[in-house]
Amino acid sequence: HHSCFALRQEGERMKVYISGPITGQNNYRERFAAAEEILKKAGYEPINPAEELAEMPVNTTHDEYMERAIALLAMCEGIYMLDGWEASTGANIEFDYAIRNRLTVCFEKGEQ
Repeated sequence: HHSCFALRQEGERMKVYISGPITGQNNYRERFAAAEEILKKAGYEPINPAEELAEMPVNTTHDEYMERAIALLAMCEGIYMLDGWEASTGANIEFDYAIRNRLTVCFEKGEQ
């Protein structure tokens, strides 16, 4: 279904970062997990920051969190924008990074 991700040569799974609102969302882990499943089924290697960064210390600042998030995003070739990302400061930073670094950008909306 994911026409916006052109799979690269055989056997190489494209790493795709899942980007979306986390702050102030109570079901974000479920939403990120669902996106992870969709991407896995489509043959991608999803990078899920909601899980990868779940163990951050309680007093971690948003800037510190974003530094880690961008480091994860930097390993990826694609980004998957969850619905509602426009209202998320962090997801906007990730989106801008993806555009500047010419990552493949895909939107959850377009894939339903």
